[in-house]
Amino acid sequence: MKILLWETRTSKGFTLMQLATKSGIGKSTLNNIENGKVSPTLFQLETIAIALDVKITDLFDSEYK
Repeated sequence: MKILLWETRTSKGFTLMQLATKSGIGKSTLNNIENGKVSPTLFQLETIAIALDVKITDLFDSEYK
């Protein structure tokens, strides 16, 4: 299951730094999540979804949405 962080972030008009500031998650951590280097925790996904004003399921590329 792919995390659609970059796609969602850019469609909402956020830079990586803006999302880092709004979510409280480090810029390098967000970058690593976007590049698939690390898997986000549920807490991080929830925090990102709130910051981007989307449902947490919007952050996933899944046929089960």
